[in-house]
Amino acid sequence: MTLLVQEKKLIWAAVPKNYTDAAMTAKYVSLKGYDHMTIVIQTGAWAAGTAAVTLSQAINVSGGGTPKAISFASMWSDETTSGTLVENTVTSDTFTLDTANKLYVIELDAAQLDVDNAYDCVTLAVATPGTNADFYGVIYILGEARYAGATPLTAIAD
Repeated sequence: MTLLVQEKKLIWAAVPKNYTDAAMTAKYVSLKGYDHMTIVIQTGAWAAGTAAVTLSQAINVSGGGTPKAISFASMWSDETTSGTLVENTVTSDTFTLDTANKLYVIELDAAQLDVDNAYDCVTLAVATPGTNADFYGVIYILGEARYAGATPLTAIAD
């Protein structure tokens, strides 16, 4: 049996907490050693805020260079807490968190990055939900490792 933790690199990108009046930028991770990234956002209590979600790329895990947007056209969400994820169209490379106890999932291939100009690091940003008590957390799952090994490569260092 192969375990998820043996095949994928799981990274706690943003701790679950109340982001009232606060924008959040998750950890940058390097995709130098991986071809795919799944971003999972889980909301908890949600007091009616709307918080825009975007993706950015940079040349290192410190956000170096001039970070620029990553284009993405869809995301998945659990619309009914039934356990079934539904694909949703994303407009202008952003969508909003707006519901309690919901999963949002973004799939990203390393080929979507501007690797020709050395952009190989990714982060997720969430705008402030306003004065609402809105809770969420973010996990990155990196997969399709480019180099075989018993231990998945680090992604939080260049």
